[in-house]
Amino acid sequence: MTQHENAPSSLLKAPRFAPFFWTQFAGAFNDNIFKNVLMLLLAFRAAQPGQTDILMNLAAGLFILPFFLFSSLAGQIADKYEKGHLIRMIKVAEIGIMCAGAAALLLGSTASLLALLFLMGTQSAFFGPVKYSIMPQHLDATEIVGGNALVEMGTFVAILAGTIAGGLLIQVHSVYAALAVIATAVAGWLASRKIPEAPAASPDLAVNWNIFSQTVRTLGYAKKEKTVFLSVLGISWFWFLGACYVTQIPAYTKNVLHSTEGVATLLLAMFSIGIGAGSMLCEYLSGKKVEYGLVPIGSLGLSLFGIHLAAAGSLPVPEVPHSLMGFLAAKGSLPILFDLVLIGIFGGLYIVPLFAIVQTRSDESHRSRVIAANNILNALFMVGAALLGGVFLGPMGLSIPTLFLTITLMNIAVAVYIYTLVPEFTMRCLVWVITHLFYRIHHEHLDKIPAEGPAVIVCNHVSYMDALIIGSCCRRPVRFVMDKGIFGIPVLNFIFRTGKTIPITAKRKDPEVYEAAFQRIAEELEDGQVVCIFPEGKLTRDGEIDTFKNGIEKIIRRTPAPVIPTALKGLWGSFFSHKDGTALVKRPRRLYSKIHYTVGDAVAPEHATAEGLHSLVLNLRGDHA
Repeated sequence: MTQHENAPSSLLKAPRFAPFFWTQFAGAFNDNIFKNVLMLLLAFRAAQPGQTDILMNLAAGLFILPFFLFSSLAGQIADKYEKGHLIRMIKVAEIGIMCAGAAALLLGSTASLLALLFLMGTQSAFFGPVKYSIMPQHLDATEIVGGNALVEMGTFVAILAGTIAGGLLIQVHSVYAALAVIATAVAGWLASRKIPEAPAASPDLAVNWNIFSQTVRTLGYAKKEKTVFLSVLGISWFWFLGACYVTQIPAYTKNVLHSTEGVATLLLAMFSIGIGAGSMLCEYLSGKKVEYGLVPIGSLGLSLFGIHLAAAGSLPVPEVPHSLMGFLAAKGSLPILFDLVLIGIFGGLYIVPLFAIVQTRSDESHRSRVIAANNILNALFMVGAALLGGVFLGPMGLSIPTLFLTITLMNIAVAVYIYTLVPEFTMRCLVWVITHLFYRIHHEHLDKIPAEGPAVIVCNHVSYMDALIIGSCCRRPVRFVMDKGIFGIPVLNFIFRTGKTIPITAKRKDPEVYEAAFQRIAEELEDGQVVCIFPEGKLTRDGEIDTFKNGIEKIIRRTPAPVIPTALKGLWGSFFSHKDGTALVKRPRRLYSKIHYTVGDAVAPEHATAEGLHSLVLNLRGDHA
């Protein structure tokens, strides 16, 4: 399979994904129609002016509260029962809630609308764990990132469209808003009827109905794997940032940009469009695998453009607030729009890989409960965002740009903390940047590398970049066996150490290092990892594939595992190869070279020989080095 096959948009036509996508899209769209209608009613029809802020904060709290109360229960139910049926039940509940909501809208009952907002939050809390845990059951490894990108894009488009639709419908007449929420709920249920079956992950699970003790236990599931838990924290942090921006945009528009409500809608649209575009860009840049090297790039972009937005200042104070066209014509308006779009784009690059990590690295038997833990922490961080905004803009009397600068500086601190704890993110980022800076990499048949279990990859050895290129292509972490001299190269050494590379040297040079390397290889294979070796034992000096040493046979005899022949071509002649002189010291002849990485059929351990593997790799490489 090449990089360009199976574009994510094709998933929107696939019966195993499209019904789910439109179901979740309709749900997010409906939530935001209802919420915005309610917020506008509270803002403009409150009995007394002083009630508005109280009721709007109460409404926000009522929608978030169910995520604290019921996510732990929802995670258990999602693991215990078949997910397609669960989604349909949740959608039936949504129809009931929206019928009651329509009646409350027509009667103008604020108390009923607030109670129904709580029920909407409850329905969303039960849908969340199913939403993200069903995708790995219906998508293969090459589609997980694309599926998440589509869902994130769809969610933010639905939020924006629902917010705008709610505002327009309530201005016409509440009866139209009432009809819209019922119709959208029915449309979501109809789409859900075509969702394929997704078997229960833990059908024998005994549900703990004590929501308090189970909440603690659910958070414990997320903590089992450090990378998963830090990914959950990273996702929650993004919702903290997003909540700060989205919540303050109306006041920012009025008090800093001196503009009308239409400009606030435009700013929200730019932010949402950016996240959608960033989510899809993430799928393209990741090469159809979970590329968590993009997460630090997302953090960097969020920080840079967050600082730029905070420093943008205010627009000149007009005699009357800027209309949409007046805002666009005002000096300084376009950089603000530019900043919000790019904050959204880098936010998409940041959050999509994190969701994919949570989905793919969580144990399937309790994946829904890990996602439930994510929802609990998301809600907690969003409440934190509201509290921070309230304190900064209230008692402290600071400006909104100062708040934006503060959360950006906090983002930098959080990024340093997470990437220090898990240097794997930084390592993957360096690999991605280095390989994409110098090369255009095309790969074929990566699916022939087993998705799980031990395996040994063998490849020809052309340049100092070989391990980075193979590591950037493979969808699983790879333990490379490499010459101790290459292992010690500055910068690359950090990447190799963090990636658990195994240094080796000739037995005659250092018998201890030699034997330790084979011991490490055996341990990694016994642990079910993928190990990659370059059987030539050195970089080629003439572009040809040298004889494979018998170390590969020693490895397979000690720890039998399938052997995957692979070949690199296009690297001979690069700055990192020995063509026309020693690598790394001659003048670079070319940048951004076109590289091919091809994977062959697995060879059973009992049939793997150095000579046979040499022949297979030679055939895969063809005539061009």
